[in-house]
Amino acid sequence: MAVKMRLKRMGQKKSPFYRVVVADSRSPRDGKFIEEIGTYDPNQDPSVIKFDEDAAKKWLSQGAQPTDTVAKLLKVAGIEK
Repeated sequence: MAVKMRLKRMGQKKSPFYRVVVADSRSPRDGKFIEEIGTYDPNQDPSVIKFDEDAAKKWLSQGAQPTDTVAKLLKVAGIEK
């Protein structure tokens, strides 16, 4: 099972809010996920990024692959592989 760390879109139309989740790569974008590890709100100024640092490091050490966007958010939050 290939596991990815990716964004799950929430919020109203034209006002997105994202949850960072760990999910099977075969599941749909807003579908079933394994664990929620953070949030990202691009509507705030500056953007608000929150992570459960322990959970993110745990999943990275277990081989979860972050998408490009999540990798950038992890870097901004100071969480490295």
